[in-house]
Amino acid sequence: MKRAVVVFSGGQDSTTCLVQALHQYDEVHCVTFDYGQRHSEEIKVAQKLAVQLGARAHKVLDVTLLNELAVSSLTRDSIPVPDYEPNADGIPNTFVPGRNILFLTLTAIYAYQVQAEAVITGVCETDFSGYPDCRDEFVKALNHAVNLGMAKDIRFETPLMWLDKAETWALADYWGKLELVRSETLTCYNGIQGDGCGQCAACNLRANGLNQYLADKPSVMSALKNKTGLK
Repeated sequence: MKRAVVVFSGGQDSTTCLVQALHQYDEVHCVTFDYGQRHSEEIKVAQKLAVQLGARAHKVLDVTLLNELAVSSLTRDSIPVPDYEPNADGIPNTFVPGRNILFLTLTAIYAYQVQAEAVITGVCETDFSGYPDCRDEFVKALNHAVNLGMAKDIRFETPLMWLDKAETWALADYWGKLELVRSETLTCYNGIQGDGCGQCAACNLRANGLNQYLADKPSVMSALKNKTGLK
């Protein structure tokens, strides 16, 4: 029995990871985190999608302590979510310090309990928006530390790490879920499902990737298969 646990927000990336995991594992669990995020509607979206897609179990964990510690436009209504700025430098104010450290560690503990061999996360270094906790180096380092700390080999998988957003859309399409990911996920920093607000960085990245994929499906799909080994 091959088991995996997906860090699941109900957004484009984690939903695409879930869709693929359901084809690659016998049993897939989902873990969603309530950290008092501005776009809390994502929790309801995640709950619906986990059932709809056929996850074995879905756990929502209360980690609102993170909200007290991590100041970000995603944890404070008083800090506005910025519109997309193509020439912006540095770490954006949508970065939640420690979020992926906490999420991956807690998901690994859950994986330990259900005897899963893998924790799957949709982080991506190609389109990482300046978030330091989305880098391959970070994920590998934390994976090593967690395995040492639990004396258990749990593999952190990052299937989107080297894909751009167009290729992530192609991956959803490869598994026959393009329209579901487009219409039923929530990626928008302002909490609007589907195509979102159209103004924030998350919506801009998502829309540009979709447009690129739809404009040249064959070449993007070919690039995806070359990177992933999919047939």
